[in-house]
Amino acid sequence: MLARGLAARGHRQLLVTPKGSALDQRAREAGLSTVPLTSGPWSLLRLVRDFDVIHTHSGRAQTPVRLLGPVLRAVRVATRHVAFEPSNRVIHGWKYGRGCDGVIAVSEAVRKILLRAGVSDSKIEVITTGVELPSTLPTAEERASACAALHLGESDFVIGHMGAFTPEKGQDIAVRAAALVRESLPQARFVLAGDGPLAAALRELAQREKARVEFPGFLADRSEFFAALDVFIMPSRAEAWGLAALEAMAHGVPVIASNVGGLQEIVSPEGGGRLVPPDDAGALADAIRDAAGDRERLRACGLKGRERARKFSTQQTVDRTEAFYRRLLNAARAR
Repeated sequence: MLARGLAARGHRQLLVTPKGSALDQRAREAGLSTVPLTSGPWSLLRLVRDFDVIHTHSGRAQTPVRLLGPVLRAVRVATRHVAFEPSNRVIHGWKYGRGCDGVIAVSEAVRKILLRAGVSDSKIEVITTGVELPSTLPTAEERASACAALHLGESDFVIGHMGAFTPEKGQDIAVRAAALVRESLPQARFVLAGDGPLAAALRELAQREKARVEFPGFLADRSEFFAALDVFIMPSRAEAWGLAALEAMAHGVPVIASNVGGLQEIVSPEGGGRLVPPDDAGALADAIRDAAGDRERLRACGLKGRERARKFSTQQTVDRTEAFYRRLLNAARAR
């Protein structure tokens, strides 16, 4: 998203990606220049020596940039996309302290983690990851088609989630909530889209709990997925930002999310959303039952969420990132 926005403004870019990755494929499809990183830091130096800014998006990517620091003339920027407390503060400070000219935190929650790890506040800029709003909401016919694609009935009350199947995402809480509403809300159907290391364990848990949960795997057509939903849930134990929740809101789907991390900055009652305690399947089940009890109120909540999502546009992400680059470059040139 960021690379597309910067390309539209005429900036020359090169995306250094893992060889054969989905990121590489998607970037090429978007007409962006990519190159696979095949070896160590010195191969990276040959690729980026003529660039003004090097922007990394993971701790792994930041390591070779930090090692090359003394011989790089470029301004070094890192975005911190995760909400984990660093396991080793010394290494974390090495990467994101002296290893960067500037650090982008995707939420205030991430900024606080960086500060606790010893990164100077003067280096940190909070720039939220934006979302593109579809121009229209799905019609009744489009919803019916989306439900059919997921083997759902039009009268089902569909609760969806999309994300990597990892412990911090809390899909096990969603499965347990599905079991809790099975008798009181028989029309409820849960759709947990995605894949990851916990996929098999989650399917076993759903079978053991007799929960009505569909596992469609990775879904490329996100718009079709959101068209089928009545509610989107994000029962995360930790979350740096919560882009999937923001995407759901952009598609007019009301969100029930854990009261953690960046989700607290996205989801609000004023914006038609609802926050529940993390690691609490009962609270999540209660919120789902309440949502299903009033379809008209639920639709109104979806429209409120869509309006709130407008505040987090891709345009503001690109604008603020470009401005951050320029500020750092001007400071470097002044030095």
